[in-house]
Amino acid sequence: MHLTTVDMIKKKILDAQENVRDYQMFSKRVESKELDAVFKDFSEQSAMQASKLKELLDKYER
Repeated sequence: MHLTTVDMIKKKILDAQENVRDYQMFSKRVESKELDAVFKDFSEQSAMQASKLKELLDKYER
């Protein structure tokens, strides 16, 4: 199956958004403050990736 550039960007946006949700859930379930902080940081990083990918999607869908 051949993915176009737009297809790849859309897939990675969904992956990043899923990671955000997962890391948020993990941070709420762990008892360790250290892991809580790490998962929150990973969630923020994934959200930034999704945001950047959305900008690129807007550019490539024109």
